[in-house]
Amino acid sequence: MYLLAIAIGTGIYAFGFVAFNMANHLAQGGVAGLSLISYALWHIDPSYVQLLINIPLLMIGYRFLGRRTFIYTIWGIVSLAVWIWIFQRVSFTINIGNDTLIAALLAGVFSGSGIGLVFRFGGTTGGTDILAKLFQIKKGIPVGRMLFIFDSCILALSLSYVDLKHMMYTLIASFISMQMINLIQNGGYTVRGMLIITNHHVEVAKTIIEEIGRSATYLHGEGAYSGTEKEVLYVVLNPSEIQEVKQILSVIDPNAFASVINVHEVVGDFAPKRGRFKDLKK
Repeated sequence: MYLLAIAIGTGIYAFGFVAFNMANHLAQGGVAGLSLISYALWHIDPSYVQLLINIPLLMIGYRFLGRRTFIYTIWGIVSLAVWIWIFQRVSFTINIGNDTLIAALLAGVFSGSGIGLVFRFGGTTGGTDILAKLFQIKKGIPVGRMLFIFDSCILALSLSYVDLKHMMYTLIASFISMQMINLIQNGGYTVRGMLIITNHHVEVAKTIIEEIGRSATYLHGEGAYSGTEKEVLYVVLNPSEIQEVKQILSVIDPNAFASVINVHEVVGDFAPKRGRFKDLKK
């Protein structure tokens, strides 16, 4: 199941890579960007370049990648190279009217959807992800920062074969790709966490459970200034339910303090239950 999902994800990514990036002279970050540079300058098949660059990277990452991740990474690298090789040799035409903006948007959608699916099932496509992880372990540098540095350098090198106009379209494609990766990884929904400090925590929690259909958790807290012990409510909500909780607080305790935080992932049952806040003043 996991290997099949990773293969499908790399197939989606490879299709966008060949049909939109290669066909419309759009650059890309990572190893894929290096393969596009070698293709533009020396006409080397990107599928071969992907494999050649990833072999030493896999040797580097063998020691710190877990066994399952290592296997999934090998599978992702090989399947991506195979898909790129196939799509270059399959005759197909997608008519977008020579519109580079549409090409950039579609490139971002396909690459983001494919990579997001691969990530969602625990795989990677290798490349600079391995180096970024190594720098995190050895130097303590965050993965995201290293990926940004690597991609920036590769995009700068890509100016050797693309003009500034196409580079701007490439940045649009990259932005769309990141949004799609987040969307696919999060399962197509967004979640918020809410921390509530109130003197009426029992009544607030009961109302949230009854009126919105969400459970709440008590966290034991203590005021740093006052030294007063308090029960802090933590509840996970859909974005649309935040306003309902605010309405509940405005009725039960207008002086309550609430903090809304982004939740990147929820493990466990989080069914999209919906409730309706009833007028508590009645």
